[in-house]
Parts: sequence; C-alpha cells; structure tokens
Amino acid sequence: MTELGNMLAALPLFAMIRDGGWTMWLIAALSVITLAVVLWKVGSLWRLGVWGGRHSRRAVELWTQGRRHEAIQQVRGRPSARARVAQAAIGTSLDPRFDDQAAREETARVARQVLYRSREGLRSLELIATIAPLLGLLGTVLGMIAAFQVLQSSGNQADPSDLAGGIWVALLTTAAGMAVAIPAGVALSWFESIADRLQADLEDLATRVFVTSGDRPTARARLVEAAE
Repeated sequence: MTELGNMLAALPLFAMIRDGGWTMWLIAALSVITLAVVLWKVGSLWRLGVWGGRHSRRAVELWTQGRRHEAIQQVRGRPSARARVAQAAIGTSLDPRFDDQAAREETARVARQVLYRSREGLRSLELIATIAPLLGLLGTVLGMIAAFQVLQSSGNQADPSDLAGGIWVALLTTAAGMAVAIPAGVALSWFESIADRLQADLEDLATRVFVTSGDRPTARARLVEAAE
C-alpha cells in the first residue's frame, strides 16, 4: 500500500488534486460523475433508437398513400422511439375502439414516455455545469484567504515565493472547475439538441398520420382492415 501511495503521489494530476484541498477532491469526483453520466446517456439514447427513423418514415409514407396494412407492418414490434410513436398513431387509427380524440391522446402518452426517457439524466449534467465552477471559485477564495493570512502573520518577513505558490494552488481550483463544467455544458447542449430533434420528429410523424386529408378510415373500414 505504501508503494502504491508513493506512485500516486508522484503523478502530477494526483499531486494537483492533493494540493488543491477538499474542493479539488469534490471537483475530481464531479469529473468522474460527468464521464459516467455521459457514457450512460449515450448508451441509453442508443437503446432508445433516437438515431434511427427509416422504418417510421416509410410507414408514414405508406399511410398517406392509403396502404395502411403495410404501414403498420413497417413499425410493428420495433423498439426505436420514432417507430413506437408511429405504431401508436397508426395502430390507434386502425383500432375501432379508439375515436379520433382517444387515438391522439394515446399517441401523445406514448410520445411523452419516449421524450421523458430521451431527457433522463440531463438535470444532473446541468447541475454539474453549474456547481463545478462555483466549487472552483470557492476553492480559490479559500486559498487566497489562507495565503493572505500567511502574509499577515509573517509581516515583513514574508517570502514572496511562498505567497505566489499559495496563490497558484488557489487558482488551480478555478481552472479545474471550469475544466469540468465546460465538457458537462457541451454534453448537455448536445443531448438537449437530440431530444429537441426527436420531439420535432415525433410531432411531425403523429401529425402526418392524423391529418391525412380525408383518408382516415371509418370504424367499419378499420374493422375490415383489422380483420385482414
């Protein structure tokens, strides 16, 4: 254990964290959390299928052409976000148990669930982007206070190099806080843009299904198509 401790102490990054005090340890923990949240979020969006959409677009095209049975087959059972909403819109439109209002409400419910999952975890990135620079500033202020206390106690005998070293260590926490906040903010903006694009696509898909001019089947027609 002693040998491992000596190896860690020799690392420049570990030395900076150690010299920066407790605020640097908190910022270091935030950096690890940020990386974990970003990796988890990328995996979550991948499983949600936010970068897909070929089948849902094809299904809507078939729907507008009146080929309703083929349209529902394009998205049936597919787990991607757009396919789930397209399936809800087309499926409820073909289901005689749903009138127009009920079909819209059910599609909106599915879309809200998908959008919630697409935005899950973004609040944590927003919080990190906010508090990381504040922690860095707090560490700098505390370090400056300590440095000037040393200067006051030393009087005329103060060593300028010791004072400069204390100020350098204090400013280090501000730089570390910004180094964590900037990637967190960039990742937050990227994920929000993905969610916004997904929301716009879901609204477009649902609207194209529900407002197909004069092509929405009657209850009798939907019973026939369901039987097929």
